[in-house]
Amino acid sequence: AVVSTQSGHYGRGMMNEYLPGEGSTSTESVRKSFIEQYFGGENKTVLKCGESSDEPETVSIEKWTQLRCHINTDVRYMQLGLTMGLKENIEKHSQTLDRNAVYEKTSLVNRLPGYLTINFIRFFYKERENINAKILKDIKFPLSYDAFELCSDELKNKLKPMRDRFEELRQRNIEKELSAKDIPMKKDKNKEEKKDVKYASSSFDDDIGSNNSGYYELQAVLTHQGRSSSSGHYVAWVKQRPDHWIKCDDDRISYVKDEDILKLSGGGDWHVAYTLLYGPRKLELPESEEDTEKTPAAVPTEPQEMQL
Repeated sequence: AVVSTQSGHYGRGMMNEYLPGEGSTSTESVRKSFIEQYFGGENKTVLKCGESSDEPETVSIEKWTQLRCHINTDVRYMQLGLTMGLKENIEKHSQTLDRNAVYEKTSLVNRLPGYLTINFIRFFYKERENINAKILKDIKFPLSYDAFELCSDELKNKLKPMRDRFEELRQRNIEKELSAKDIPMKKDKNKEEKKDVKYASSSFDDDIGSNNSGYYELQAVLTHQGRSSSSGHYVAWVKQRPDHWIKCDDDRISYVKDEDILKLSGGGDWHVAYTLLYGPRKLELPESEEDTEKTPAAVPTEPQEMQL
């Protein structure tokens, strides 16, 4: 399906307008839409004039609904492309010099959304040929992503408690595996029945829809097949459960595995990842913590696996 970029922006605007955010008061709902709440991030941005040491730095907060992965000859992995997107030089009027000057703009993430959208900047305009061309380069992306290194020191400190809990869980799982190897146990079919698993909240208590760990799991991929932004074919790949994905190619539905998703990184005329959607990694609660976990009343339950 060929999708218009313009119609995509229009649709997102409609969603912002008609899907209010979840909050404790109507004022909060009006102030923050559903999209801003669950898909919106914030950057702490520092602007420094590179031509005048007398001009003070300016600090501001910028909102976004997607991070951009820039692509050049040096970029082979998504992380580097994202890091490049947080630092750039811009030209603007300097009141100190009373003329245009070059400024260094440096940004760090100050709020991570529960659902992180990453856009690969694959299209560019070729002035000589008068066409919008596509960068086919292979850019590797992970199934599990840690956004910690993109964050400000302030946010890193806020993320640390939940990250420590993930590390504790990892250590417990390692100990269980070692114990199981040392003490072989007979399988009991009755005990193997899975109980309902409970998860810790993936948002900060005072910021519904945020991500409180920096850890993400890939949930969906939008790919483009073709060599121009004005033509080609878009396909959606949606995760249903671990190592089980649904390929939505117009009215043709098929199933693929993790290894097939990783092949969408580019490098040829095959489907190339254009947009990634990451969701929060869920922390499974030990039985001892299930009854004591504090869950804000306004926080919706964790999304369930999609069933068809």
